[in-house]
Amino acid sequence: MPKDKEFNAAMLKDSGYRPRTAQESLSETVLDSIERARAKGYSRDEAMALLFRSTIVGPDVMESLISAILAGSHILLFGPSGTGKTSLAKELWRIFPKEVMAVEGCPVQDDPFSVFDKEHHARSPCCPSCESRFGPGGEFDPSMVDPSSVPVVRTRLREGYGLARVQGSAEVFPDNLTGVFNLHRLEEIGDPTSPLVLEPGKLLQANRGLLLVDEVGKLPLGTQNVLLQALQEGIVTPAKSRETFPAGFVAVTTSNLRDLDAINEPLNDRLTNIYVDYIREHSRNRRILEVARRPDPRGVMMPEILMHASIFTVEAWRDLSVDLPELSEVGSNRTILDMVSRSIAYALLRGSRQVAVEDFEKGVKDAMYGRIRARGGDSFQRNEEIVREYLSGNMELSVERGFRLYWCTFFQRDLGASAQRAEKLARAISEGSIPGGADGDLLAKFISVNERNAGGLTDEEVRSAVVGIMGQMKDFGCRPAQGP
Repeated sequence: MPKDKEFNAAMLKDSGYRPRTAQESLSETVLDSIERARAKGYSRDEAMALLFRSTIVGPDVMESLISAILAGSHILLFGPSGTGKTSLAKELWRIFPKEVMAVEGCPVQDDPFSVFDKEHHARSPCCPSCESRFGPGGEFDPSMVDPSSVPVVRTRLREGYGLARVQGSAEVFPDNLTGVFNLHRLEEIGDPTSPLVLEPGKLLQANRGLLLVDEVGKLPLGTQNVLLQALQEGIVTPAKSRETFPAGFVAVTTSNLRDLDAINEPLNDRLTNIYVDYIREHSRNRRILEVARRPDPRGVMMPEILMHASIFTVEAWRDLSVDLPELSEVGSNRTILDMVSRSIAYALLRGSRQVAVEDFEKGVKDAMYGRIRARGGDSFQRNEEIVREYLSGNMELSVERGFRLYWCTFFQRDLGASAQRAEKLARAISEGSIPGGADGDLLAKFISVNERNAGGLTDEEVRSAVVGIMGQMKDFGCRPAQGP
């Protein structure tokens, strides 16, 4: 293939290139990825999960999202705070195919086929700048354009050129989405179709790519109407302009439950609604920690027991279904992550490389109190009391559940479900001694590879850590069972 600067639309056509809309590009990429994974032996659910490696959601959410993509739909992800909605939207950009062929010098990266191919022009019209540049005058007719006169460049979609992000708020005005014609520059240039006159807004920046709108219900009604026009007609009219520009993109929007009623009904009708709830399976919530957390660079070990206890604490809070807006974020996935981070911080303040139960208790309180969104002093005190009462009755239970789960896993996996071996190890640990030989090696397995790597522990430190953890659990009232 010739160098991009020498390439034109006639050569592109002869190469067998097939123009695609943004929806078609994303749909084909997703389907190809799933089919390749299935060919390698992955199940359907596993193949879908591989698409979203950094976000853990329920399989029903994943299936609904992927089916919406394959259907070419625009999407609204809604649900409680901290369930992974924004993360899912960002993952779609990671998946989105970035390389495109575009008309060289076009302000919105028109597909070359939009200029000369009548069928594709009807689906995705070219911009006024390209019409003026390549049209013979009068009403634009793509069939009259010589493809060899249209220079083509290979480019990659990126922020501002195929990707646009909008954070919903009352300060996002229609002009932010439509863009504007710079009248001062127009006066200098004299050509309203010049790409130098246009200052593209978010909708034009997203052309041929992805538009991410976080908290769409917080957008003013007038701004929502601008987005609605783009979704309905695939075009945008910049402020102070009589010209319309193409706005062909995949829109992925999010909303919390409180703002759903604020979304313009006609706009909501153009979006496929997908409810993203909290994950109910404990193992999947543990996976969130695994995916989202990076090993602590300071070498502090967070015992797996307390990892599980963090999750159990939040899961039990969610089961309460506290219906107060100020407490809506207390049960979020971010709270779980914050519990671990704050617990590690308290261990550092003690000068320790291992998180103890006392660090965990303080970290959990800080994380949950820190998610209270108070509307005043009295409101905060009232909600703080709700959280305090919850913790007084549930934190100890969560730690015990974490310990039981971890011990039972160790009992089944490493002790071969042998009650005799479990009793021998438990007796030695309760006496504060470190068994030697095979028993000592076995005991070291109580610390997972992830825990060991996170703390950078030697074998001897691992054994000491186990005894320390078990001692903490004993002081906390936990006793290892002989079996699950």
